[in-house]
Amino acid sequence: MTVGPAGPDLVRLLGHPPGTSLWILTADDLGSSHAANVGVYAALRDGVATSASLMVPGPWAREAASRYRGEDVGVHLTVNAEYDLVRWGPVTHAPSLLDGDGGFPRTVDDLAEHADIDELRRECRAQLERAILWGFDVSHLSSHLGAMERRPELFDVILELCVEFGLPLRLPDGSLEEDFGFPFRALAAAEGVLSPDRLVRVPMPIGATRTRAPARRAVERALPEMGPGVTEICLRPAADAPELRSMAPDWPGRVDDLDLLVRDRSIASAAQRCGAVLIGYRALREAQRALAG
Repeated sequence: MTVGPAGPDLVRLLGHPPGTSLWILTADDLGSSHAANVGVYAALRDGVATSASLMVPGPWAREAASRYRGEDVGVHLTVNAEYDLVRWGPVTHAPSLLDGDGGFPRTVDDLAEHADIDELRRECRAQLERAILWGFDVSHLSSHLGAMERRPELFDVILELCVEFGLPLRLPDGSLEEDFGFPFRALAAAEGVLSPDRLVRVPMPIGATRTRAPARRAVERALPEMGPGVTEICLRPAADAPELRSMAPDWPGRVDDLDLLVRDRSIASAAQRCGAVLIGYRALREAQRALAG
């Protein structure tokens, strides 16, 4: 059993001097809408985003694949559908992963209560393999809404895929291990699965407005305080469009995330002031695979 490095050891493993601050800037929810596809690719190609994550069951996932040009994109394993007006569901036959109106469960608690683990395992594998079939050079795995990080039996499914496919895993900070009731970071490290040391992920409250953009405020507060190690900052950029406004109650925050990643220079300026280095998940993937021999 291999124990993966963290903190200063992870920084050195990635080829940087001890004390270096490394930032992964992730654009989430690729495939969830056409507006998200426009926003995520703009953030990767014209902005400061260094990684993205694909929701394979999303209604615009195939279109996202058609526009892929080799960017650092991971698979955002999706087994929840939180919106009322747009419903996505399993790509496999998985009755236990459906709610009453034919989509994935809306909440993570509903998922945990009803999911059959064998069906969940087949569904997650199918999502990953479909992304590979579409041509994505998958850089990492993550879990939509953090659903699979909250219960050990769900976490085992995503961890098994990370080990088998040699992929790093986005994880929340270790401070949540007590709340979740199991040592998810230690379990991942024991299997040689690498993860950023800390995660800045801001849930978008329903009804967020441009003047109350929670992600922007959280990022601006966090940037000056990020110390050595690898920090992932997750945002959800999307273009302002009627489609987005009609489906997503949190649309103003997503539009603001696009502005923050593409037009606003505060992240790049903060990185320069702090001496931070922007990296993608592929750096972690290659290091993990090298450790595994």
